[in-house]
Amino acid sequence: MNAKVEPLVSPLPMQAASQDIWHTKYQLKTKTGAAVDQDIDGTYERVARAISQVEDEAKRESVYQDFKWALKHGVIPAGRIMSNAGAGEHKPATSTINCTVSGTVFDSMDDILLKNHEAGLTLKAGCGIGYEFSTLRPKGAYVAGAGATTSGPLSFMDIFDKMCFTVSSAGGRRGAQMATFDVHHPDVLDFVRAKREDGRLRQFNLSLLITEDFISAVRNDADWQLSFPVTAEEVAEDNLDLSDTTKFTYRSFPVKTGYISNKEGLVACRIYSTVKAKFIWDSIMTSTYDFAEPGFILIDKVNEMNNNWFCENIRATNPCGEQPLPPYGSCLLGSVNLTKFVERPFTDKASFNFEKYKKAVAIFTRMLDNVVEINGLPLIGQRNEINFKRRHGMGILGLGSTLTMMKMAYGSEKSIEFTEKVNREMALEGWRQGLALSEEKGPAPIMEETFTVDEEMLVKRPEMKADGFKVGDEVKGRVLHARYSRYMQKVAEFEPELIEELAEKGARFTHHTSIAPTGTISLSLANNASNGIEPSFAHHYARNIIREGKKTKEKVDVFSYELLAYRHAINSKAMPFSQDEESKLPEYFISADEVSPKQHVDIQAAAQVWVDSSISKTANIPTEFPYDEFKDIYMYAYEKGLKGCTTFRFNPEAFQGVLVKESDLENTNYEFTLEDGTKVIAKGNEEIEYDGEMHSAANLFDALKEGTYGKY
Repeated sequence: MNAKVEPLVSPLPMQAASQDIWHTKYQLKTKTGAAVDQDIDGTYERVARAISQVEDEAKRESVYQDFKWALKHGVIPAGRIMSNAGAGEHKPATSTINCTVSGTVFDSMDDILLKNHEAGLTLKAGCGIGYEFSTLRPKGAYVAGAGATTSGPLSFMDIFDKMCFTVSSAGGRRGAQMATFDVHHPDVLDFVRAKREDGRLRQFNLSLLITEDFISAVRNDADWQLSFPVTAEEVAEDNLDLSDTTKFTYRSFPVKTGYISNKEGLVACRIYSTVKAKFIWDSIMTSTYDFAEPGFILIDKVNEMNNNWFCENIRATNPCGEQPLPPYGSCLLGSVNLTKFVERPFTDKASFNFEKYKKAVAIFTRMLDNVVEINGLPLIGQRNEINFKRRHGMGILGLGSTLTMMKMAYGSEKSIEFTEKVNREMALEGWRQGLALSEEKGPAPIMEETFTVDEEMLVKRPEMKADGFKVGDEVKGRVLHARYSRYMQKVAEFEPELIEELAEKGARFTHHTSIAPTGTISLSLANNASNGIEPSFAHHYARNIIREGKKTKEKVDVFSYELLAYRHAINSKAMPFSQDEESKLPEYFISADEVSPKQHVDIQAAAQVWVDSSISKTANIPTEFPYDEFKDIYMYAYEKGLKGCTTFRFNPEAFQGVLVKESDLENTNYEFTLEDGTKVIAKGNEEIEYDGEMHSAANLFDALKEGTYGKY
């Protein structure tokens, strides 16, 4: 049997769906459609050549060869790099950066429209973008300049939503958006329930900024004050008594200009209403159960664990949530395909080649650092931010597939131990390279910046006071980063000498790791290895893909990488759900809906220990999963120390997901009326001819209901 398994060290033939996605999204073509990249190796060579060009001429060729080796052995830069690196002759206005975060959206019409304009330019460059909208005053608040009341943040989000759809509909790499919203805001329930309205905010992912005080209020069944800042002008004109605790409170707020702050930096806010914290929590969970949103971002944990804790107040993330970023921050991503390092898969001698893995991580770190130089970001604020801190986010993909190939059940104790180890080795090797690159090329500029110690800094890091720091002292960014970042303190437990060298010399970058969802990358360049740290959604399922020119999403049939590998090496007849002994899969072949919510969180928590940014992970829940068992998942995520959490439960009454199991489609009847008045009742997987095209019933229903028909 071992002799039969050995060929798995060579790549499996790519399935048709994978080839097709490469062709439509990553293969470089001329404006006439002629291929520049003749094959996938041609794409790798283009990308390796482009990224190596920033090196000194004497090193350029050897670095190019290293990069090419890495790309052929499991290293996969993010989609914008694969699409746009070395493509300047054919699409000069695109970026190699996947996503950004908007500058702070200030509460004025001028700034809202300015940020909308900046977002349009960002999306045009192929980047996604995140925003916080709870900086805008609530619905019904008085607008002095207009002599009227405002329509509230969600009405302005509608403008951004339409702008994003218009720009993305132009074709090419689609952008995406993330909207975050503070749980203290008076319109929080409107935000939580926003996606219950057909077609609304569908160009956004939505995540709620959850704070420690809110968690405490939920646990204690306490009241919760919904509030928003009052301006200094309002206080003066209306002679407001800010000491009246029945009407005003002080809380954290990202904007200080124009408002009144106390000595702790908290901002005076008008209390609009008081509700039970549990009522808000239950609203969050029911909406998440029905509509998969809003997600959950524990923003206090994000800022506590941020490597740049001393100079950033993070309020937003990239569209998928794996990169909490400051204003104008950028998310430079890439993933290592773990399946490439499995030896003797599906046998009792299955193992993971950590030495080869660390070599790939080392080369990849240099690659991502080089991408900073060719970022192609459209806004000066974005370019300044990425050059100053040089943060990037390397992650993994194919964890679920790899665990299966090593005969580990996803969510088991062994799988949790492996998850932590594979992320720890990436982190430690990454910071070794962060020092080596700093010695060779110089540290990130922030490391040489001088920061003045203030009271807030000493409150956040009391160990600084114990080390002799006092208010007014000046200290280099490299010291604050290496010695006082909570994450780097964890690294110091394993390699204290490395941390001391980083404090002395400064790292080449401020952040190294981040785990992205990798959906399209996994399906295409990884031959449908499992996304990020997810288990495989299913081993045989359909993926809904937007095709330029098609009126609805297209359903594409795919197999998981591990099933392809097993069929190739062990049993060519193997299929999921087969009861026939000749074609039955082993028990360790599990899929997402066989994993409990708790197991999903446990795997994420194991990875988060060694990820200095964050993780995009979705706990896939079966449609019939009981709400009473579901509703505590976010609280469990909080208890496990996660920075964020999202879930997905297939709900045909709400929308079509990207990934859909055939059994769900088979068991769901869709009833709708076509434009000519014809009543249609069909199973979700049935094909319907309509308007000159064939559509799956589920995708046609979704497009007509959501108002997206014919608009892709």
